[in-house]
Amino acid sequence: MTDRIPTDGAEATARIDAILGGLPADQRAAMQSLRETIAAAAPEAEEAISYAAPAFRYHGRPLVAFSAAKAHCSFFPMSPAALDGHREALKAFDMAKGTVRFTPALPLPGDVVIAIVRERMAEIDLARR
Repeated sequence: MTDRIPTDGAEATARIDAILGGLPADQRAAMQSLRETIAAAAPEAEEAISYAAPAFRYHGRPLVAFSAAKAHCSFFPMSPAALDGHREALKAFDMAKGTVRFTPALPLPGDVVIAIVRERMAEIDLARR
């Protein structure tokens, strides 16, 4: 095996499985649920690794990413604009310019994740025109 980090395809899926498999059970479940929600919202997207984090790419462009740290999990919409319309729905969460932090005990609302993913897809579609 090389030190190369897979960016997409089956290698990325296997790497994401390994990353999630190394997490504590509660974080693993939260991350897997988020992964499945993203995949359902963006069936054309493919799994990837971006900045060493599990991610999805849509039409070859970064869509969203997610990761786990010791005390929290993070969702990265890769677009501050995609978060702007959801700040009220996400007010219970710690947010930064392009990140929403959450815990397994307080996961992100699935409908908000779906809305953000779809907005990101629309941004990418618009940029492709």
